[in-house]
Order: sequence, then C-alpha cells, then structure tokens
Amino acid sequence: MSDATIATPLTALVGVRHPIVQTGMGWVAGPRLVSAAAHAGALGILASATMDVDRLRSAVREVRSRTDAPFGVNLRADAGDAAERVRIIIDEGVKVASFALAPSRELIARLKDAGVVVIPSIGARRHAEKVAAWGADAVLVQGGEGGGHTGGVATTVLLPQVVDAVDIPVIAAGGFHDGRGLVAALSYGAAGVAMGTRFLLTSDSTVPEAVKARYLAAAVGDVTVTTKVDGLPHRMLRTELVDALERSGRTASLLRAVRHAAAFRRESGMSWPRMVRDGLAMKHGKELTWSQVLLAANTPMMLKASMVDGRTDLGVMASGQVAGLIDDLPSCAELVDRIMAEATTALRALPRPH
Repeated sequence: MSDATIATPLTALVGVRHPIVQTGMGWVAGPRLVSAAAHAGALGILASATMDVDRLRSAVREVRSRTDAPFGVNLRADAGDAAERVRIIIDEGVKVASFALAPSRELIARLKDAGVVVIPSIGARRHAEKVAAWGADAVLVQGGEGGGHTGGVATTVLLPQVVDAVDIPVIAAGGFHDGRGLVAALSYGAAGVAMGTRFLLTSDSTVPEAVKARYLAAAVGDVTVTTKVDGLPHRMLRTELVDALERSGRTASLLRAVRHAAAFRRESGMSWPRMVRDGLAMKHGKELTWSQVLLAANTPMMLKASMVDGRTDLGVMASGQVAGLIDDLPSCAELVDRIMAEATTALRALPRPH
C-alpha cells in the first residue's frame, strides 16, 4: 500500500485515502472490483442499473463484508424504483450515491438528510450548475474521451469550464489512467480523477480474460463512437459487430431492440409496465424518439454479452480512448499505488518558480 497521499476536497468529503474514483460500469463494477478499489484507497462505485433491488442489497452487503473502506452505489435517477434503491443505500449505510442522470432536488435532499454524499455525473457546465444549486456535494464531469455514453467536448475543455462554474469538488473523467493525468486534473482545479477503462483492465475485474485481451490489443484509433447501439453517442471498441451495426438499417435495429428489451426484462426482474414507465422517464425533458427509447434496451444486454459472457461476437465493449495506452492488468492495489507514485514523481519534476 502506497505511503504517497494527496489530500484534496474529494478525499476529505468521502474519507478515501487517494483522490481516485473507480466508476460504476454496468456488469463490470460488481462487489469484487468495488471492494478491491476501495481497499486500495480509491472510491469504488457499485453499478446497480443492471441489478434488481434484491441483488443490489446483497451486493452492497458483499462489498461491506470484504472491506470497511468507503464506497458508493451508482443508480439511475429516472428509474421507476429509484426511491426503493435510495432506501437500500440509506439503510445499508452506503457512503456515496452517484447518478448517471441528474437526480431531483428532492432526491438529493433525502440522501443528504441521511448523511449520504451525492455525486451526479454530468457532461455539460449547465448540468453541473443545476445539480450544484440543488445541493449536490460534488460532480463527476466526463469529457468526450470517456467510454460508454459520451459527449463531444474534450475533458481539457469541459473540465475547466465546470471548475470555474461551481463551488463544489469536481472529479475529472475521460482520458485518465496514470499519475501524470491525476496531476494534470489537479492543476485544472479538479479534486480527483475517475477511471472506468483503467479499472476494467485490472486483475480484480471479473471481465473475461479473452475480452480484456481485446482491450489490451486495441490502439487509440480502434476506439470509436457509434449511435447504432441505442441511438445515442456511445464510445466503444471498434469490432466486426460494431461495423455491422453501423451498416444495419432501421428495421433490423428495432427488431434487435425488441429482443434485447425482453431479455433485459427477464434479467432485471422488471415488468413490461415498469419498462414503459422508465421509457417515459427517459423521454421526459429530452429529445428522444420512441425508437431511441426502445433501442436503449440494447445497451445493457449487448454489454452483458461481452462483459459477462465473453461473447465479443454478440456484444459490444464500452471503452474510453485511453484503452489504446493500457498494456497491463495490475491489481487495483498495484494500480492505485503506481498512480500515486507517478503523481508524486510528476509533482517533484515540475519546474519551480524563481
């Protein structure tokens, strides 16, 4: 365990040793990875969107049985059972609630009243301003380099915008994998960095080894953005399947979405009415067509095919561009120690003002 530490508003806010966050990746950020990241001194985030509520409670308890370090749970604020999931977070004493979509003012207040730290993920300055005004404790800002659903503004442009706009800690995501990146983010005014792809590519990740090998073999140019999975920009590894999806027509896409919606309903324990209500929630306030709402079922099931089943011929592999810079599979402890040592070295090497 590294003796190198850098105290920031993030470490003070959530009680972790290092200003590093392991993001809540569906099918990837389960109890084993989260507890390993937390035990290493980072903030591990459990992904709950692909779990039913009973599995979520048992997963939280499993993390707690593996480590007494702080950790968080990521959830969808617009899910039909969001209130029930929030109750689990509160009941189980989870330290952090993170959100892929902005939670309501009321949801933030409920969590904060229970002593839970609220950290929404945002992709634009105005979204950060909104959740900060509603009482969020910090924000995680992801630039376009990041994996999964992403925007078009690079981290180096988006991050300083958000840092200047809000008075709460800002966590930088998108393009980070080492100590140099941590120092760069801190120099922009961030309170820490969040990493998904880098933690996916660890020995503690449960992603099948053959799938990890595909990531390790990728160059920066092998990571692309497509809208063919669910109608929204999604950054992932380019594969033969992704190329085929890019060539597929509207009818084939919708037929695939219907099959995946049925599979996700079985996997998540949702009823069809619940899925329709969640679809309505997704549409509300967004410029989404009904086709895009239906296509959203593609994301969890096509990720599961790769991340759980190892079927890269049937599934997609969400990835940040940084995959092209990663060539090893350290444990979470080794990774965090290395990042902190690199950050310390980078700080010492900076020219001193005269």
